[in-house]
Amino acid sequence: MSTIFTKIINGEIPCFKVAEDANFLAFLDINPNAKGHTLCIPKKEVNKILDLDEETYMGLMLFSRKVGKALEKTVDCKRVGITVIGLEVPHVHVHLIPLNEMKDASFQHKVNLTDEEFNNLATAINAKIE
Repeated sequence: MSTIFTKIINGEIPCFKVAEDANFLAFLDINPNAKGHTLCIPKKEVNKILDLDEETYMGLMLFSRKVGKALEKTVDCKRVGITVIGLEVPHVHVHLIPLNEMKDASFQHKVNLTDEEFNNLATAINAKIE
């Protein structure tokens, strides 16, 4: 059965897309820890990050870095935290989280954004990707 992320990739479920190429997709987390919380995923459905082949793993890290640098230029934060936990959805995903305080990385404090704020943010981050 397809994961929710595969359904997003296939266009069955909408997302606030930040970036996409042939192998990877980045979109805003709809239950964000902080404004700008972005998920980067491989289009290939694999459950655990260490089960990715080396080329896909390295590609995901390079893609995440590019998105993270654009995120850093868009959202006022001290740094962009990067984490891979992978328990919520059985599809590899990298969390890029704008951090100002440690609680921003805790997954226990969430922020709310409107669809318009999500759309504007996704567009703004995308515009800064190099």
